[in-house]
Amino acid sequence: MSKVMASAREAVADISSGSSIAVGGFGLSGIPDTLISALLETKPTGLDVVSNNCGVDDWGLGLLLRAGLIARMTSSYVGENKEFERQYLTGELEVELVPQGTLAERLRAGGAGIPAFFTPAGVGTFVAEGGMPLRHNPDGTVAVASKAKEVREFEVRGQLREYVLERGITTDFAFVRASIGDTTGNLVFDKATRNFNSLAATAGRITIAEVEQLVEPGDIDPQQVHVPGVFVQRVVVLTPEQVAGKRIERRTVRNPT
Repeated sequence: MSKVMASAREAVADISSGSSIAVGGFGLSGIPDTLISALLETKPTGLDVVSNNCGVDDWGLGLLLRAGLIARMTSSYVGENKEFERQYLTGELEVELVPQGTLAERLRAGGAGIPAFFTPAGVGTFVAEGGMPLRHNPDGTVAVASKAKEVREFEVRGQLREYVLERGITTDFAFVRASIGDTTGNLVFDKATRNFNSLAATAGRITIAEVEQLVEPGDIDPQQVHVPGVFVQRVVVLTPEQVAGKRIERRTVRNPT
């Protein structure tokens, strides 16, 4: 059965205020900007978003942030988004900062049905011991701090080490962007755009994929599929203009010699 939707607006129409959304991409690479723009039109508030970062001030998730639609972010990187920083420091936005590898594994675990796991990342820091500011007061003092997490010792390769318990992440929805997708939701990502897209796709209860090129079932070599269609509930086909509208977060060039 085809999962192709008539438009991005239709695909996000049932996302209500207070929903949680896992969003693929890294910086501006592989971000589902068409779905994000559609959500900006429907304007659900109080969103709980899980994404490596929050785009930039005028693109990607930064648009939702600037419109005041995001209440909480679970991220690894504040990055180039000044509005993200401002809202966090003034208490308008709650932010859980997570080590990047841990965030990736929390999404993967959630998608695989694993409720929690132990990792050495964060042992001996605020991540494990608690006290990391989640939300500030307007005057900059800490309003809500993270709680301490369980730490246990395990013997690995003959060495006893401490590990902190981290919980898997699942969300109500997930937004991803794929280079190729078929009508049943099988997805292929190109190079660096694979980043958090494949992880977010499995973590969402309802995953919506915007695809640059739509093909028929069987056209994708099964060995090349990065996310099987069983994880994807809706597919949005991008126009040539939407495909071409990619941006680079930070362009670096060298001086001619």
